[in-house]
Amino acid sequence: MADTSYLDWPFLEAQHKELALSLERWAQANIHDASHARGRETDEACVNLVRTLGTANWIRYAVGGTAWGGSAETIDTRGICLIRETLARHSGLADFAFAMQGLGSGAITLDGSDAQKRKYLPRVIAGTAVAAFALSEPEAGSDVGAMRCAAHPDGDGYVLNGEKTWISNGGIADFYVVFARTGEAPGVRGISAFIVDADTPGLEIAERIEVIAPHPLARLRFSHCRIPAGQRLGDAGQGFKLAMRTLDIFRTSVAAAALGFARRALDEAVQRATARKMFGHTLADFQLTQAKLADMAAAIDAAALLVYRAAWLRDRGRTVTREAAMAKMVATESAQQVIDSAVQIFGGLGVVSEVPVERLYRDIRALRIYEGATEVQKLIIARELLKQAAVAENK
Repeated sequence: MADTSYLDWPFLEAQHKELALSLERWAQANIHDASHARGRETDEACVNLVRTLGTANWIRYAVGGTAWGGSAETIDTRGICLIRETLARHSGLADFAFAMQGLGSGAITLDGSDAQKRKYLPRVIAGTAVAAFALSEPEAGSDVGAMRCAAHPDGDGYVLNGEKTWISNGGIADFYVVFARTGEAPGVRGISAFIVDADTPGLEIAERIEVIAPHPLARLRFSHCRIPAGQRLGDAGQGFKLAMRTLDIFRTSVAAAALGFARRALDEAVQRATARKMFGHTLADFQLTQAKLADMAAAIDAAALLVYRAAWLRDRGRTVTREAAMAKMVATESAQQVIDSAVQIFGGLGVVSEVPVERLYRDIRALRIYEGATEVQKLIIARELLKQAAVAENK
């Protein structure tokens, strides 16, 4: 088991430590890495993980509202960070399954009507309905204002046309939270959110996308897809704000997943270095190896401090735009370096398929891109710093 001394840091409370330790015990007995799966095997593995996590009552931490089965009225950011970090140490796909249940239903938690919450959230928590979040498009990723997918009012509902891509859980989801242009105002001010059930006529899986760390991913196409007005989330034209509020909850947890990958890589590297014989010594006896392990450990702790600071501040009601961006940037970039070092310590064995550090090398790469690439996080951090400086200057 990875070092757990950070569970005693002042950012975390007694219930957080108990949550992390309980999940660790459960994961050791119930989670087995399925990163080797491909195609339909990945789909089946992911659905099974959602069911398993739901049955064991872990998904309730990713959903707000005790009336619907959530663990609390509002999502505990530190709790979901600890869960993602722990699951990521055991299986990238298990972390993905948990996170997408939260992200895919997050907009319903935040702005859904009681009827919408009653219909979807208990099934998400139980793991009997797979959720998905559909924001990105072929020409609209970080630039949400370039969105083309549109929903036009028609009678007692809307007609949806367009495409979404890079949609996690695409092809296996039971419903999608879809963001589409409704035209109340230009740019991001004219976007609304809708819940679209997977069996809605006019919705099709246009393409399955295979990536280096396999998980269900697809391009969706909407062709004259009719959506009842009751499936709209919140007010018309407020979809961009809702998407950003949803992402704000889970962005810090992406950094926590990166921490989990990095901690597993360090554990694997230490075990390899102390067992590998070389020139009459172990690999760990050499100062170059020791220096590499020291850099890895320091990078992990530095990232963890940023992650749990951001989570703690958010749980205290603070806006954490800058802090969450720092956490995601540093944790994902540091984890890439830590895992690369682990592969180097393993030598030739480190690039053999399905060796743990090789799987981690594939798992970490996407985290530096999704939910805001590193370059976007840098822009966010700089923008917040300049804004703060302007306010101070005008006082």
